[in-house]
Amino acid sequence: MPITHQRPEARDLLSLATRTVPRYTSYPTALQFTSDVDAASYGKWLDIEARRGGAVSIYLHVPFCRSICNYCGCTTKAALRDGPVRAYADVLKDEIRLVGAITGRIEVSHLHWGGGTPNILPSDCIEELVTLLSETFRFREDMEHAIELDPRHVTRDGMAHLAGLGVNRTSLGVQTLDDTVQQAIARVQPMAAVEDAMAAISRAGIADVNFDLMYGLPFQSEASIQSTVEQAVRLVPSRIAVFGYAHVPWMKPHQRLIGDDTLPDARARIAQGRLARRLLAAAGYEAVGIDHFAREFDPLVAAMRNGTMRRNFQGYTTDTASVLMGFGPSSISRTASGYAQNLPDNAGWQRRVRSGELPVARGKAMDDMDRMRADAIEAILCFFGVDLAEVAGRHGLPVDIFGPDIFSLRAQMGARVRIDGWRIAIERDPHETARLVASHFDGYFPLSGRYSVAV
Repeated sequence: MPITHQRPEARDLLSLATRTVPRYTSYPTALQFTSDVDAASYGKWLDIEARRGGAVSIYLHVPFCRSICNYCGCTTKAALRDGPVRAYADVLKDEIRLVGAITGRIEVSHLHWGGGTPNILPSDCIEELVTLLSETFRFREDMEHAIELDPRHVTRDGMAHLAGLGVNRTSLGVQTLDDTVQQAIARVQPMAAVEDAMAAISRAGIADVNFDLMYGLPFQSEASIQSTVEQAVRLVPSRIAVFGYAHVPWMKPHQRLIGDDTLPDARARIAQGRLARRLLAAAGYEAVGIDHFAREFDPLVAAMRNGTMRRNFQGYTTDTASVLMGFGPSSISRTASGYAQNLPDNAGWQRRVRSGELPVARGKAMDDMDRMRADAIEAILCFFGVDLAEVAGRHGLPVDIFGPDIFSLRAQMGARVRIDGWRIAIERDPHETARLVASHFDGYFPLSGRYSVAV
């Protein structure tokens, strides 16, 4: 229902919703990455982690789609033929070998394919990559093996092949089921295509399925949100994420194809997000963090309740590994020492890998202060609150470092946040304001950069 005759605090929320802040899928954010971190830095960090032991996560980036959607914020390009995709897979194998030569057969607890559209990789390429990964590293028996899928390119044979390779979780990019909105974002996929994809996934024996939905898209309304959510829940995915569209045409020029006058304003975005949450709660989904929802039996719900849930580049996760090794152009790796990001362009990434060098372009070395602030921000985004004294104690730093942050938080967020000593809890509008609250503990914000709006 549209927001009307608002109370003073609701009007305040509108002004907060138009502020721009990072999404905090990492801290420090990518805007703090510099060329000071290079291949040698990342190689040294990997060697430290290999000596330390412990499980790691792997992210494989597939930077190709059959066509580019107008809303897309990913690093990808159109590939109508399989030739460039096959050539890419061959170089990806070389990068895996480069990293494996440093880490040895380190244990892997999570493997995630993202993109782009990973399922446009030819089946033999996927099989060769999985075989190489399993030979180079050591897959844990209970490893989560997840892949992002475009429903328009899901087939029964393809899903059976993926299941045979150990894939046990899929994520379908549904976004919206409204015809007008689909036309505006250049992603036309009727409900029948999503139903067929779900049938193929079920037939392959994969029970864990995520849906990605979006609000704030061009021409989107509360009626179209309601229709999309109601159709989606009838297919009973185990998780649903509802993301706010990030309109950043200065970063993604193809988003200029979406006219500003077609986008819902802050008032409408708030209403759309809230409607989706109400509908999903009524359908039996548990709210997880700011934008995820899961069935009661899903392990993500248990992780939220027992405090082990994490947030990373893929969103909310049960993955507790402290190391993420990213492969492919633009991929970001995370170690205890810092972040390392690969060259963003496919051609440059391929040249570097073929020369026998880790394709790192930039990154950010982390100190104790960064690690402490990262933990505080992650707790706020995961649990809408944080015990700063506990976080500071864990890092061996004095809690009064957070004093100025508490002062600014109290001044700007007021009664929305309860502050009890060094304990913080968001009491009003947590889904809309968590990123804003987290920004008060960002030691770099707002020194530089442009971000998407808070809601």
